[in-house]
Amino acid sequence: MPIFEYTCQQCDHDFEALVYGSHKPECPKCHGKKLNHKLSVFAVSTKGSSASRPSAPGPCGSCGDPRGPGSCSMN
Repeated sequence: MPIFEYTCQQCDHDFEALVYGSHKPECPKCHGKKLNHKLSVFAVSTKGSSASRPSAPGPCGSCGDPRGPGSCSMN
């Protein structure tokens, strides 16, 4: 059951709603049915962006040294 984000066109209220099948959500504040579907943060792909890369180096691929690649004499 996906969670969607909406903004009500009548009262400008932002909210999230669980949507079941053909269920049509309504604003919990004014019960309006005219809604703008917002793009959820979870729906955005970060593949290849610097936000998905760790800031600290990972373990060395050759020996597993936790100081990162190039820290040991094997590289």
